[in-house]
Amino acid sequence: MACADLPAVRNKGIGQRYGLPALAGWLLRACLAGLILAWAVPATASEAGIASVSPVVREGELYVDANIELDLTSELHTAVSRGIPLHFSLDVEIVRRRWWWFDQVVAQKRRTWRVMYNALTRQWRVATGELSLPESSLEDALSRIRSVRGWAVADLDALDHDVTYTGRIRLRLDTSRLARPFQIDALNSSAWSLATPWTDFSFSISKDDFQH
Repeated sequence: MACADLPAVRNKGIGQRYGLPALAGWLLRACLAGLILAWAVPATASEAGIASVSPVVREGELYVDANIELDLTSELHTAVSRGIPLHFSLDVEIVRRRWWWFDQVVAQKRRTWRVMYNALTRQWRVATGELSLPESSLEDALSRIRSVRGWAVADLDALDHDVTYTGRIRLRLDTSRLARPFQIDALNSSAWSLATPWTDFSFSISKDDFQH
């Protein structure tokens, strides 16, 4: 029960029976209980996580394949269905650990998708870079983000063979690309906070990979 919902106390018999201090204490406890219940009920949470990530060497480049678990909150679902574009950014970083000096960052890449709905044509689209593809539903559009294949993140010229590299990857909703009013909403509501934790992975490249 929120404080604003408490009815005005008009029955003087309550105050006379329990005393005004006791009544005030009861009202205060009711308000606090209402606030605690409000805090205890979480907003509809989105679920996002990196299910798997696989570095692959092919044709002189290092590629990343990733499977991502991604579900939108009801607020995000409503927003994008009303024509508000959502931008999702996938970040990856490749590092070479060096015990004698600072770690060397050998690659940093970002891929951004723009998911949008056109109410006039009733068509979904998902765009990345200069490529924009039509999709029949929001789920089909999100599937483009959930399954990443053949993402080139580094040239082999920047890497050495038989060295263990550490990588990390994450996906997040880029709220900085929202229209200003929605940026304010994103700051004030956890329903707009969607991001996976950084997921670590490690790999090494054999000498034979450099010869293909």
